[in-house]
Amino acid sequence: MILSNYFWFFKKAVPDRICENIKKYGLSQQPEVAITGNEKGNVPKTEEGFKQLHKTRNSDVVWLNEPWIYREVHPYVRTANVNAGWNFQWDWSESAQFTIYKKGQHYSWHADSWDKPYDNPNNPNTHGKIRKITTVLILSDPEDYEGGALEFNFGNTDPAKKQNTLIPKEVGAKGTIVVFPSHVSHRVQPVTKGVRYSMPTWHLGYPFR
Repeated sequence: MILSNYFWFFKKAVPDRICENIKKYGLSQQPEVAITGNEKGNVPKTEEGFKQLHKTRNSDVVWLNEPWIYREVHPYVRTANVNAGWNFQWDWSESAQFTIYKKGQHYSWHADSWDKPYDNPNNPNTHGKIRKITTVLILSDPEDYEGGALEFNFGNTDPAKKQNTLIPKEVGAKGTIVVFPSHVSHRVQPVTKGVRYSMPTWHLGYPFR
């Protein structure tokens, strides 16, 4: 899918107090090992399994679905969807993922959407839908960590886009929301110092026609 804009961002859009409330709430919960794929809770059973997982993804997460969190994020999804020219149909948001990256942790190249829609007949909010839009809310001050940059690779989607794009830390300061189509390839570079907190959320709609 060739697009005019492969991401949109709102610098320091969410107030500091809201970011701190999200972080405080997330840290008050019991984190779990972050996995890949669309099956929550499918944690490796062996040490070798963890080693293989951590080659691709190494972070800890807490799932959040408080209405006040969505109220902060949804206006920026709607605005970016129009201003970036995507105009994707979407009508539901999955649980937000409070994500903790400590020193050495990372998430290698991946996309957030899959080749098939959710098959969940008991949940009409997600059944038959795909991830269309991803938001990432930055919850850390730039001086709190080193490394951990959000990086995009548009070459898999658009051959004309040969150079990767980094979201600089000064742009990605606390409260910044980055919005992008869920099929766009991206990664979080390894954190080399401190702790990086963020909150990705995925917004669903019926498959493109």
